[in-house]
Amino acid sequence: MTILGIDIGGSGIKGAPVDLDSGALSAERFRLETPKGGAPDDMMPVIAEVVKHFPGDGPIGVTFPGVVVRGVIKTAANLQKDWIGIDAGTVFTELTHRSVTVLNDADAAGVAEMAFGAGRDRKGTVLLFTFGTGIGSALFHNGALVPNTELGHVELHGKDAELRASDRAREEGEMSWSKWAGRVNEYLNHLEMLFSPDLIIVGGGVSKKADKWLPEVSVNAEIVPAMLQNNAGIVGAAMAASTA
Repeated sequence: MTILGIDIGGSGIKGAPVDLDSGALSAERFRLETPKGGAPDDMMPVIAEVVKHFPGDGPIGVTFPGVVVRGVIKTAANLQKDWIGIDAGTVFTELTHRSVTVLNDADAAGVAEMAFGAGRDRKGTVLLFTFGTGIGSALFHNGALVPNTELGHVELHGKDAELRASDRAREEGEMSWSKWAGRVNEYLNHLEMLFSPDLIIVGGGVSKKADKWLPEVSVNAEIVPAMLQNNAGIVGAAMAASTA
C-alpha cells in the first residue's frame, strides 16, 4: 500500500508517497519553505501545493510541530499561535479534498523508527528526539506510544531546553558541533534522569551528521541516530493515515 505523507516543520513542508510494506519513499521527496511567520493562511496554499505535486485521491497523513489531540492543534511553539484551536484534520481534508489524519511530528517520526528503523523490535523504554527548529520528542514503552510528550519544553537554565539545544539554536548561535554537543549532552542527561530509557534515538536533520557530534554525547542508555533520518516524519504520517 502506498500513502502520501506530509511533514510540516518550522522551516520546511515536505512530502512523499510511502511504501508501507518497506517504509521507503516511493518517489522523490518534494519540499517547500515554510512561509515566514508560520501563519495558517500563508501555510495552507503551500501545504496544498505539496499535496498537488503527488496526484492521487487516497488518504494523507500530515504531521504538525505541536500537540495534536484528535486532529485539533493545541500548541504551536514555532509557528503562529493562530494555529491553536484549529481542527486541522477537518481543515486539511477540505483543503485537499482527500481524507487527512494529523498527528504530532515527533510522534510520527518515532512511530516510523519503531516500525522500520532504529527502534524496530526494541522493548522497554525508548525515547526519540528530533533536533530541528525546536526539539520534538516521542516516548515508547514496549512499542506503545505515549503521545504528545513535548519534552523540548522541559526547563533548563530558566528557559525551554529547545532554545538552548535545538539545531536552530546551534545555527543562530554559530556554535561549533562540539559546543552544541555539550548542550545536547546536558539535555539528554537530564531526560535520562527523568525517564531511564533503554534506548535513545536522535533524529531530525542533524541525524545525517551524527558523526560530527554524537561521539561527544555521553549517556547511560544506548544512543543511536535515526535510521530514517529526516524522512521519518513523512513515513510516520503515512502510517497514521493507513490506520485511521
